[in-house]
Amino acid sequence: MAISASEVPLGRVFTSDYRLSIPSFQRAYSWRPGNVRQLLDDIRSATQTPQTPYFLGSIILVHDKGNKYEVIDGQQRLVSLTIIIAALRELEDDPGVSRDLTNLLVDPGDRLRHIDVAPRLTLRERDAAFFASYVQEGNLESLFDLRDMDMETNAQRNIHDNAQAAYDTFAAMNDDERHAFASYMVNKVTLVIVSTDDLQGAHRVFDVMNMRGMPLTVSDVFKAKAVSAIAETQRDLYAMRWDEIMDPLGDDPASCEGFFRDLHLIVSRKVDCPRLIDQFLDDVLAPCIDDKSVPRFIDEILSPYMRAWRVLERPTDTNLPPEVISMLVALRDYPNDDWKPIAMWALVHSIRNLGDGDAVIFRPSSAHAKPRGGADGETAPDLHDVDRLLQILRATERAWGVDCLNRATSIDRRRRAAITVRDLDKGMSPSTVPGLTIDQTSARRALIRLRGEMPNDPSLPRLLLIRANEQSSGFAIARPRSLQAVRIMPEPTGKDKLEDGWTQADLEYWSDRLGNMALSQTNNTKLGQVTSFGDRRDRMLTMSASKRFPLTRQLEDIVTCTPQTLASRQQETVELIAQYWKIPYDHQDIQSALASHNQHDADESDATQTKTSRRVTIAAVLRSGLLTPGEQLEWKRPRKGELWKAEITSQGTMRLENGTEYTTPTAAARAVGGGSQGLNVWKRSDGTSLADIWKQYRMRG
Repeated sequence: MAISASEVPLGRVFTSDYRLSIPSFQRAYSWRPGNVRQLLDDIRSATQTPQTPYFLGSIILVHDKGNKYEVIDGQQRLVSLTIIIAALRELEDDPGVSRDLTNLLVDPGDRLRHIDVAPRLTLRERDAAFFASYVQEGNLESLFDLRDMDMETNAQRNIHDNAQAAYDTFAAMNDDERHAFASYMVNKVTLVIVSTDDLQGAHRVFDVMNMRGMPLTVSDVFKAKAVSAIAETQRDLYAMRWDEIMDPLGDDPASCEGFFRDLHLIVSRKVDCPRLIDQFLDDVLAPCIDDKSVPRFIDEILSPYMRAWRVLERPTDTNLPPEVISMLVALRDYPNDDWKPIAMWALVHSIRNLGDGDAVIFRPSSAHAKPRGGADGETAPDLHDVDRLLQILRATERAWGVDCLNRATSIDRRRRAAITVRDLDKGMSPSTVPGLTIDQTSARRALIRLRGEMPNDPSLPRLLLIRANEQSSGFAIARPRSLQAVRIMPEPTGKDKLEDGWTQADLEYWSDRLGNMALSQTNNTKLGQVTSFGDRRDRMLTMSASKRFPLTRQLEDIVTCTPQTLASRQQETVELIAQYWKIPYDHQDIQSALASHNQHDADESDATQTKTSRRVTIAAVLRSGLLTPGEQLEWKRPRKGELWKAEITSQGTMRLENGTEYTTPTAAARAVGGGSQGLNVWKRSDGTSLADIWKQYRMRG
C-alpha cells in the first residue's frame, strides 16, 4: 500500500490534477447553513492577515487511475467549498474572474489532450446530477426557485439551503471584499491530501487519523507554555490543576478552540482571532508569564471561565435559579453562539466561587458534575446580585434577537460582545452599556423583517415562534429536540385543488411568513404529501408535546383556515415577539400592514436593500416591469418534438394551455416535462430565459 501526503492550496485541489468523486457507500451530504456560515466566518477572519495560510484539515483519497480519486474523508468540506465558489461566481460581474471561478468547478476540457468537460467533484449517484446541474454548471437562480417538494433527498435540500446561506453572505460584501475573499481562499486556504492506492488502506489511514492517535489540542499547547513558566516547586501541582479544569471539555478540538477563542475576546477585547494559538499566547499568556502571574491566571481566569462555559453547554443540569436557567436556555436557541463571551463574563462576575472545585454548580445526576466520595467540603454556588445577572442575560438575548432578524454578521456580533464585556468590566450598569442597547432604526428594521418573509434557514422561525409562545403563556416552555417551525397551509403542486377561499397569489404571499407557521414535532418532510389543511393540522398536533405551545394549540379550534386567519395569527405573533423584546410599535400600523398586500411592496423594498437568495416570485418581477401580464413564454423540446406554451397572468402565476396555473416556473416545468429547471427552459421569443430575467431582477439589489 503506497501512501502519499502533501499540503496544497485549495486552488490546486480544484484543478485537473484531481477529478474527485464521492463513492456510493459514503453518507449523504449533511452540512447545514450554520456549518457553512461558520466556515465562511473563519475564512473571512483569516483574510485579515492575508499572508498567513488557513489550514482546513486533511482529506483522504483513494487513487483510482490517472487523475481520478475517490473521497473517503472530506466530502462535507469539499462539497461546501464548491457551493461557496458557485455563490461567488453568481455575484461576479467581471467575466474573467467569473471564468476563473467556473474553472474551479468544472474542468473545461481539452480536445487535443483528450480531456472531457467534467465537474471537478462528483457526488453520489442519487445527488450527482442535481449538484452538477444546479451548482457546478451555474444555475443557482434555478436552484433558488425550487420548493421543498421539488427536491428528492435531504442532501439536495442541504445543497439548496447552503447555497442560499453562502450567496447571502457574499451579497452583503462589496466587490473588493468578495475578490479578496476569493483570492485568499484559492491561494491561502490549504488542505493536506492523504492518498493511497487501495480502499482498505484508505480506511486504515482514516482509522489511525481519527480513532487511534490523540492529536494535541490548543489546550495542550497553552498548558505546556503556561506551566513551563511556573516555579518548579509548583509546576506539577498546576499541571494537574490545568488538566482537572479542562478535563470535562474532553478532546473535541472544535469545542476547545471555541472556549479559548471566547476567553481571548474576554481578556483581550479583540474581535478577530484568526490565529488562535499565536494570538492567545501573545495577548493572554505572555503578560501573565512576564509578571509571573500564571498560577493566578489558572485559578482566577481559566477555572471560573471554563466552568461558565460548561454552564452554558447544559444550563438545565445546574443548581442555578430557574429564571437564570430559562434565560440561558433562551440564548441557546440562537443558531450562533457569539453571545457566549458576555454570558460567561456575567456568570463569572455573579458567582463568587465559580472557579472553586468544591462549589457544586451541577446537580449530582448531571454528567458535568464532578464525582465525589462524599459531601464534605462541598459548597453551594455563591450567587450574588441575581438582578444584574438577569439584566445582562435579558439584554444580551434581546440584542441577539434583533441582530438575528437584521442579519448581523459574525464579526458584528463579536464586536458587540467585545464592547459589552469592556464596558461591563468598567462597572457600567447593564442598562447603560451601548453594546446591549437597540437603537430605533434597528428596532424598526427588525419589525419590518418580522412582518415579512422568513429566511429558508428554519432556525430563525423556530426561535421567533418559541419567543411568541412563551410570551403568550407567560412562562418558559420545554423544547423537544425534534421541535420545528412548519407551515400551516399545504402547498399544492398545481394539480391539487386549492382550499376554499384561497388563490395561488394568497399561497405565494403567506408561504414563508410567521402567520403561516407553527411549532410542531412533525417535520415538513412528513407533511409534504398532505394536501388539505384539516389533515395537515391533525398531523401537526399528533404528538402531545406540540400542544404545549399555545399558538400551535390554537389550531385545534380552526376548522377552515383562510388568508384572514393567517393575517390574524401574523398580527398576534408579531405583537407577542415585540412585547417579548420590548420593541415599541404602533398597533394600528401593524394591523393595517398585515391586512393589506399592498404593504408588502413597501416592506419588500425596505427589507431588501442588499441582494438576497430569497426565491424570486413572478409577482415581484411583474411589479418591477421586467415581465408584463399576458406575456407568452415557450419551452421547445425539438428532440421530443414538443412545444409547451405558458402565459404570465396578472395574478403572478404561469398559466399553461390547459388552463392550470402555477406559482413558480419550476412547478410549471415539472407539470409538463418532469424535473427540468424551469427558469432555464421557459423563454421569450427572442431566446431570453426566465433565469436571465430573474438574475436581472435579483442583481438590482
